[in-house]
Amino acid sequence: MDNETREGTELDVTLESLGDLALIVLSGEVDVYSAPRLRNVIRDLVDEGKYRIVVDLEKVAFMDSTGLGVLVGGLKRVKHHQGELGIICNQERILRIFRITGLTKVFPIYRSREDLLANIEGA
Repeated sequence: MDNETREGTELDVTLESLGDLALIVLSGEVDVYSAPRLRNVIRDLVDEGKYRIVVDLEKVAFMDSTGLGVLVGGLKRVKHHQGELGIICNQERILRIFRITGLTKVFPIYRSREDLLANIEGA
């Protein structure tokens, strides 16, 4: 077995478009090792002129403070362009991190993709 590959330490990133909204779908762990990849994806989207971004955390098994820092940095980046960065998350253990840090007041948080779609259609 290859020691370089450990179960759950990978971060898969998929990009989708929902109208003018860029959806970043994550799967795996967002930690000190994988967070720079997420940072680069957000930076690239903003550099391309995409300022409405939602990060889907439904398939994220673990997120540490580095991951939170990347999301806050991404939020600052899009706010600079009057944009927004939202979160899709229905996992209590990850939502708890957002509540403890007060970030539920900063990020729009959606319980599911359906919740997100209902909110953007109603806007």
